[in-house]
Amino acid sequence: MNELEDLLKQEFNFQNPEIKILAGYFNLNYSIVDSGKKSILKTYPFEAEYADILEAENEVLLQLSAHINSGIPKPIPFQKGQFLLKKELSGKPSMFRLLSFLEGEFLGSIPPSKTTYKSLGSFLADLDLGLKECKSYVLRSRQLDWDIQYLQLNKPLIESIPSAQDRSLVRYFFLQFEENVVPIMHQLRKQLIHGDANEWNILTKDGEVTGIIDFGDCTYSPLINEVAIALTYIIYDKEKPLDWVTDFLKAYHQKLPLEAQELEILYYLIAARLCISVCQSAQARKVDPENSYATISEKAAWATLRKWIAISPLGASNIFKKAVNLPVSEFIPIEAQLERRYQSISPILSVSYKNPIAITSAAFQYMYDDRGNAILDAYNNIPHVGHSHPTVVAAGQRQMAKLNTNTRYLYDSLAEYAEKLLAKFPPSLSKVYFVNSGSAASDLAMRIATAHTKSQNYMVMEHGYHGNTQISIDISDYKFSNKKGIGQKPNILKAAIPDTYLGKYKKDDGSAGEAYAKDAIAQLEEFDGKIAAFIAEPIIGCGGQVPLAKGYLQALYPAIRNQGGICISDEVQTGFGRVGTHFWGYEVQGVIPDMVVLGKPMGNGHPMGAVVCTEEIADSFSKGVEFFSSFGGNPVSCEIGIAVLEAIEEENLQENARIVGKYYFELFKELQKNHSCIGDVRGSGLFLGVELVKSGTTNPDTALASRIKNELRNRNILISTDGPHDNVLKTKPPLCFSKENAAEVVRNIEDILNKIA
Repeated sequence: MNELEDLLKQEFNFQNPEIKILAGYFNLNYSIVDSGKKSILKTYPFEAEYADILEAENEVLLQLSAHINSGIPKPIPFQKGQFLLKKELSGKPSMFRLLSFLEGEFLGSIPPSKTTYKSLGSFLADLDLGLKECKSYVLRSRQLDWDIQYLQLNKPLIESIPSAQDRSLVRYFFLQFEENVVPIMHQLRKQLIHGDANEWNILTKDGEVTGIIDFGDCTYSPLINEVAIALTYIIYDKEKPLDWVTDFLKAYHQKLPLEAQELEILYYLIAARLCISVCQSAQARKVDPENSYATISEKAAWATLRKWIAISPLGASNIFKKAVNLPVSEFIPIEAQLERRYQSISPILSVSYKNPIAITSAAFQYMYDDRGNAILDAYNNIPHVGHSHPTVVAAGQRQMAKLNTNTRYLYDSLAEYAEKLLAKFPPSLSKVYFVNSGSAASDLAMRIATAHTKSQNYMVMEHGYHGNTQISIDISDYKFSNKKGIGQKPNILKAAIPDTYLGKYKKDDGSAGEAYAKDAIAQLEEFDGKIAAFIAEPIIGCGGQVPLAKGYLQALYPAIRNQGGICISDEVQTGFGRVGTHFWGYEVQGVIPDMVVLGKPMGNGHPMGAVVCTEEIADSFSKGVEFFSSFGGNPVSCEIGIAVLEAIEEENLQENARIVGKYYFELFKELQKNHSCIGDVRGSGLFLGVELVKSGTTNPDTALASRIKNELRNRNILISTDGPHDNVLKTKPPLCFSKENAAEVVRNIEDILNKIA
């Protein structure tokens, strides 16, 4: 402090300066009081390039003072008239600036007020009008990692974020910035902006904004970035962020009108600023764990980022536009969209819900419609690791830009994906065939089974469903027993669903499973012919999310094998960690099948399927005609498949399915205690079914299930119904689903039931 005191006395004729150190991001700042006058001394390690920036900042403040009379710090010249002094401090080359002190209370230290935010909007617009007149080629050429337009400079810092799920959230918003902001960046208005209108840089008096400090991030950037930064700090500690934007925007727009194009990307710019904040905080903690100033806003930034993903970009844009009286985005009425669809698409392709949804985009466990609503997806199990997962999207983009061909050529990703996928199975399941869907995989599985056993007879499960090809329909009771179906073919043997709720054996302690298996074995013995294969889902989805009774497969598999057949587990819906306790559904039954059918979650929405089998079975199939799939196992699909496996592992999504699924299940069980219309709650992990019945009976209540499903849809929550009577609520959300999401679903179902009662 003695050196600083001597410097102040020498350069400014201070008599007895009182010096107090202040918090700083990377430099040291000091509060100076001398003879009752206050000022701010800022010190920096000497860097030639940064010296130019500091000189430019001083020049801008001086230019700005010609347009704004108060509310900004003013540079105070040193003895020789310069505004930046270069001198050693403690033996190290340093730089010094002295600025006038601004009185006021920090925005961050007063209660949030829409009136204050309105004042901030006016103040910041005035400031930007002044900055528009300022010129600085140094600042114009600056590339600052906190400047939203240079978001990509922060990309390497993502790796410093400790949580894999958090990293994915940030990567998603980086991807959206590339898709939605970068293509129009060159069209945006640019000028000098303050660049850091956070709550600890804004000064107030009696609830009115009176000043702004710290022009250290002043740079030449799109004007809308100024608005985005200010809004980021307005909303980032609020429960409902969008409730706090209108007053600020309206006031800013009244003085400096905003453009529709700017407001259409504002959602992504705010997300980008939040991402920069959490990236910088993560890196700062890694480099300097003791620097609490650098991580002061991290917790609030993460909370806001998680809220932001649950907000529709279009919905946010519409709110921004309404605030400044600009027209919002128009949408096409659902009736018109349906009419257009049916001009070329057959109505045999059904549409979900009485009030259909027109989806424009989706992210993780949220879908966004063309009305601007964010919809919680507790239904769709195909986006297994989350809609638009950035790791999966990036893998597909990279490979599509490089090569896509077929398996007649050699490329590394085919073998790499096969190895990674087979590593998830026991050693006996060592060969894989790639196709493009679960249906194609089921079809191929039957072809392979016939090649191995020389039989075309199959044992299937009551209410089972295995796809849309002819062979898949032949083995799907859900399809062939439908009143519009073609009926059960003579080569098909159907086992009764081992249901411990509605079936004849109800004790799920192993005895029911064994009893159901004995009945199936009796059918086998009575059947005139040899069975090529028995295929079943570990949880019968179309049967109403019915898990196979305990011990069922352990008792039945040996009998299938003893008469020469093979055992197939259809993991299209249960696989890849969905059941939580295990990676594959068959593991819950304590068995190892001879063949496994894969589909839906493999590509997270990219069309993929596979058949995994033993080497012996693969050898039998190899003796027949060549198998070839034009697209199965192509490089793009393989890279996407690898990315899905990586996301499951890195984000620990199987464990998330177990923890959240258990919580979800328990919430439904608690709900059941107060509502006799809930006959059964069943399933595992994030694969759950809730059977609705007429109170006091086991009779299905289809109307109630439909009412709940459609009322939830009207509340922007998606689940569906299933089962022979369509009375089972089914929920199979992406594996990133949270406890908060689960609670929201159950809370709304409870509210609906209470209102019905």
